[in-house]
Amino acid sequence: MHLVVAYWGDPALLDLTMRSVLAQTDPRWRVTVIDDGYPDPAAQQTWGEHTDERISYQRNDVNLGVAGNFEKARQVAVADEDADLVAFLGSDDLLHPTYVANAWRVHEQHPDVDIVQLGVRVIDEAGEPADGLTERIKRALMPRGAGQHVLGGETLATSLLRGNWLYWPSLVFRREALGRVAFRADLPTILDLALVLDLVSGGSRLVVDPAVCFSYRRHAQSASSQGLHTGDRFDEDRRFFAESAGRMDAHGWPRAARAARRRWVSRLHALTLAPAALRLRSGDQLRAVARHALRR
Repeated sequence: MHLVVAYWGDPALLDLTMRSVLAQTDPRWRVTVIDDGYPDPAAQQTWGEHTDERISYQRNDVNLGVAGNFEKARQVAVADEDADLVAFLGSDDLLHPTYVANAWRVHEQHPDVDIVQLGVRVIDEAGEPADGLTERIKRALMPRGAGQHVLGGETLATSLLRGNWLYWPSLVFRREALGRVAFRADLPTILDLALVLDLVSGGSRLVVDPAVCFSYRRHAQSASSQGLHTGDRFDEDRRFFAESAGRMDAHGWPRAARAARRRWVSRLHALTLAPAALRLRSGDQLRAVARHALRR
């Protein structure tokens, strides 16, 4: 299993992520850190020449940005013919000791399924449990019922276009499947969902396994949340959903196309930002919120 970290950020958080990798009970992993030129040299000093031969470190000569570095991470993973499984870890998330073991367990149970969503616990910047509105909405959208759920086709596409309930850094992919898609440079804050939907449109299925073995760190100022406040994410979302509606129609998936046109969770997310815009007396943000929530 190849764990690829597209790194940019606090090196102390990266250290925590990497230590959680080293603590895995199942040794069938390797990890590559791809540093997108973060100014602090600490990551290179700590992980550039680590004694564990399963750890690799690369530093980009130029900053590629979010989409560019993720695409490089995908290419590095796909080129590793010794790895059957791939995960794109966040450089601030935490693996529980059984993460790799659970990934292999589910893969061995469903060897023909391309994507695995393992159980996730959400934490905040300080590492404390977090359960905000985003998490409550995701839980409401996720498949319900005990045990594993295997989804695919129009059912999965409709569900994800209604609202993205996946936790991207925890997902496990079959390496072979990742060779059929690429990250889109024009969708830096929604590139994860775009890639998953490309896979689903091509016939990939996803299995949800409830075993909690990953801690996802929810930051108040993530790349996507910053984009929301500037309006960039709104514009990107509308473009993506409009394009997806057309693709789903062409694919013969009318329910998925309808979910993309309605994009009700995306609209709701925008409305939750209206109180903050009012407090800041930001007319630009209020107009951006209203435009995104109300425009067809």
